[in-house]
Amino acid sequence: MSLQAIKYSRGSLEVLNQLLLPNELKYDEICKVEDGWSAIRSMKVRGAPAIAIVGALSLAVEIFPMTFKTFEDLSSFVREKLEYLKTARPTAVNMTEAATSLNKFLANMPDNTEPEKAKLNLLEKIESMLSKDIADNKAIGKHGACHMIENIESKEKLRILTHCNTGSLATAGYGTALGVIRKLHEIDKLDHVFCTETRPYNQGSRLTAYELVFEEIPATLIADSMVSMAMKLKDISAVVVGADRVVANGDTANKIGTYQLAISAKFHSIPFYVAAPTTSIDLTLNSGKEIEIEERVAKELTLFQGISIAPHNVNCWNPAFDVTNSELITGGIITEFGVFSPYDLKAKISNLSHKK
Repeated sequence: MSLQAIKYSRGSLEVLNQLLLPNELKYDEICKVEDGWSAIRSMKVRGAPAIAIVGALSLAVEIFPMTFKTFEDLSSFVREKLEYLKTARPTAVNMTEAATSLNKFLANMPDNTEPEKAKLNLLEKIESMLSKDIADNKAIGKHGACHMIENIESKEKLRILTHCNTGSLATAGYGTALGVIRKLHEIDKLDHVFCTETRPYNQGSRLTAYELVFEEIPATLIADSMVSMAMKLKDISAVVVGADRVVANGDTANKIGTYQLAISAKFHSIPFYVAAPTTSIDLTLNSGKEIEIEERVAKELTLFQGISIAPHNVNCWNPAFDVTNSELITGGIITEFGVFSPYDLKAKISNLSHKK
């Protein structure tokens, strides 16, 4: 059984406070959009899919007890709240995609729709995001595992390296890159996982390692600075990471440190995969140069659990993400619809969108 990061029933939302892991398992109540924004911004909740789901559910619990006089009052309120939620973590595209989808859902209703009926329909739409995300993640896991088994030669069981956290704690459940690993483990094709600590926020050591131990998946934690040596000495079969945004040419924004993993994997001739739902794919941007990279406060680098680990007032640069060039994604981009080459991604996704 995987960890549950989001607990929701209509009118009630609790999120696992991931800042306290692995030492404490505590759920925080979310009552309104501002609570959701704060939980996302402070990284109590993180992971691109989970950001969108928690953001949308925070809107759901806020509007649930409210009464709107007109349909336009509801629509205006929702638009304003969704615009606000988009500002919490700007690099991840999923919240923006969710906002666009929910606004479009309301816009497609007749203007004379009873506001209470419209609100209930919107609640159902938001709630469906939970089950859809889990289904998408399981599809990603299956496609990724099958692709690796079919394309990585002479490997009875695979040794996978991953970065940051992309499991149940970063999604509604199961996970993206960690979902691929979980599927390999389920079908007895996984030998071992190497997960990075993922400085400076340590999502790998605090969260991914926690999930792997919780589910008894054979794993070893390594420092970020050890990845090249691990590739050289530990017989790594493939690298699989998540994504906060994949753009039209296949360039991918993900947690800082991903880019150097991809460079090292290319040098060592190890397939490098990105696992992400299509909600993380942004075809409105042509290349990674256009992605807004969030920069975070210096204390995330200079403090660890409140203890100073760097000289006072030292200059810091703390980008939360980096961009991996498409040519480094040698394994492919794993989506719920299959595994695509970065160069085919735009055409494939556009075709899928056209069929919907």
